Amino acid sequence: MSLIIIGTVAFDAIETPFGKTDKIVGGAATYASLAASYFYKKVKIVGVVGDDFHQADIDTFTTHGIDTEGLQVKEGEKSFFWSGKYHNDMNSRDTLATELNVLADFDPIIPESYQDCEFLMLGNLTPKIQQTVIKRLKNRPKLVVLDTMNFWMDVAMDDLLETLKLVDVLTINDEEARQLSGEYSLVKASKKILTMGPKYLIIKKGEHGALLFHEDQIFSAPALPLAEVFDPTGAGDTFAGGFIGYLAKVGTVNFNNMKNAIIFGSALASFCVEKFGTEKIVNLTDEEVAARVQQFVNLSTFTIEA
Repeated sequence: MSLIIIGTVAFDAIETPFGKTDKIVGGAATYASLAASYFYKKVKIVGVVGDDFHQADIDTFTTHGIDTEGLQVKEGEKSFFWSGKYHNDMNSRDTLATELNVLADFDPIIPESYQDCEFLMLGNLTPKIQQTVIKRLKNRPKLVVLDTMNFWMDVAMDDLLETLKLVDVLTINDEEARQLSGEYSLVKASKKILTMGPKYLIIKKGEHGALLFHEDQIFSAPALPLAEVFDPTGAGDTFAGGFIGYLAKVGTVNFNNMKNAIIFGSALASFCVEKFGTEKIVNLTDEEVAARVQQFVNLSTFTIEA
């Protein structure tokens, strides 16, 4: 059994109040697969890059035990590139450049060796591509998690709604939840979104944590207060990868394991923002991850005296 993660594998150029980078490796599938690899050892990636994506960049995946057979390398073409500048509050940003390059005509290929997929993470891509991946798997995975964004709600809402019918978990931020549902209250928004197909809904609230909804159950996870946030790029994808990686590790899908998975995903995301790009999440130790998870536990553990 395995965990497949599909999404962008790209180059980013990032500027924040703490500094700036030239082109560095990024992309939703990059962050998610690296995060998942800390909990699960059968992670397989599906994506596309150009020949400007060097072997050393691919070796970063293989060093983490990530199967790259599903990573297409297009000769003579360039990888997807995004450049952005964050404002002082680090919650808003301006996109300076978006170059689709190989992503413009991406056709996801699912190798035969990937057909043992039990857990599937659909990173942020067009809803049509996300549907294609599901349909190309011979057997439906035990759990399908979908990440999306407001852009697809603006330009491909019908396709997105069709995709939502095929998934088990949807992860979006609070602004996107309000747009998708038409409700300002996140509780009301969750009830409406859960009628669209997903059994579970995760609403990410950045520095204010995350909410998990399932039927009439709600779980609120804290965010770890950090003294400095260098770069929030990829934090949501890192969260999603840690989330599904933990679930793949334990193997059983239920509300309690989902709650734990959110904490593990949040722990990985808290590392991600401490450095630019994937720098911090590439070389973590198991001890560092365990200690960070314990910090999250300590945030919300208390005893009530009668």
